[in-house]
Amino acid sequence: MLRAARYLLLPVVALVGVSCSSGAEEQPERMVDLKSVQSGPKIQAEELEGAIARQPRNASLYARRAAFRLDAGQVEPALRDITQALSLDDTPGEFYFLQARALRAQHKLQSALAAADVASRRGYASAELNLLVGETHLAARHYQTAIDYLDRALQQEPDHTAALFYKGVAYVGLRDTAQALDYLRASLARDPRQPETLHQLAFLSNAYRQPANAAVYASRGLKIAPDYGPLWYDYGRQFELQNQPDSAVRIYARTVQLDTTFYRADYRLGLSAFKSRKYAVVVPHLQRALRRAPRLAGARQMLAESLESLGRYPEAADQYRRLVAENPGNRHWTYKAWKVGNRAKGIIVDETPRQTVEPIEPIQIQRPGLPGLGL
Repeated sequence: MLRAARYLLLPVVALVGVSCSSGAEEQPERMVDLKSVQSGPKIQAEELEGAIARQPRNASLYARRAAFRLDAGQVEPALRDITQALSLDDTPGEFYFLQARALRAQHKLQSALAAADVASRRGYASAELNLLVGETHLAARHYQTAIDYLDRALQQEPDHTAALFYKGVAYVGLRDTAQALDYLRASLARDPRQPETLHQLAFLSNAYRQPANAAVYASRGLKIAPDYGPLWYDYGRQFELQNQPDSAVRIYARTVQLDTTFYRADYRLGLSAFKSRKYAVVVPHLQRALRRAPRLAGARQMLAESLESLGRYPEAADQYRRLVAENPGNRHWTYKAWKVGNRAKGIIVDETPRQTVEPIEPIQIQRPGLPGLGL
């Protein structure tokens, strides 16, 4: 997750996370990850401890330390600080904005929106507040509502890089590719060194079968962030789309090494191994992918069949039972769950087709002396 110095960056669920920026100068400043560069806000937070010890009833000091701690990625301590500030003084709208940031960072979407609403009603009005609310609705997949709030942020700051980016992502969710590309490119124009924007553009290009464009965006991004896993995935996907599967597999493997949470790379590796009947290779990749995306199309079926082929019947039966739960009434998965479940118990199901026997006419026997026998 990337962050910029001015804002606490928030991840978009199932889509992306991006840093917030105030625009680009002639030489754009590279966004940094505050997980690795925490000395500034962390030290600033620590320097406030003495002041708080001397003025323990000063709500502003707690709020200021909460802001520094949020910038340093210290979400729990920040939430404690802003809670303490609000217990001392619950009037400033900015305090509720800080609370909303902390709650959003904990993925508590509804609580974050509630706090942001109080901030607005208490008179706090800023592009950052509208950005926060818009991104939170985006995380909840409320795409049109997200766009409404992002438009408000852009009315306040027309060149707001993050607002343009998130608006592009919202249009991805609405399947409006033309608008998505327009806003993502506008965001990139204002911050040309943002890897996440380049990833989204590469990902979209691959999705719409434009691997040459994807390769340009991915290559450009990897020069900026050579260890950013999603960009490696984009680079690998363009090889696959150009019928170079061996190159794609090598790049997907690098993606997984760099980012084990990027399930799409695991899925592609599992799919490739399944096609080659390398079932032992399939299993770990698809297990990891399904932990991140339980309804990933086709993945559970391939995992179940791979486990069955390896003779790991109890695990295979469990996967087939999950397929039954996900596809109620599907006779094939119901049968497979029953069959492999029996194999797991040591019961062999005889699937040999029974031989078809032609019906035989019954023998007509008549008693002696009856007409028609010629006796």
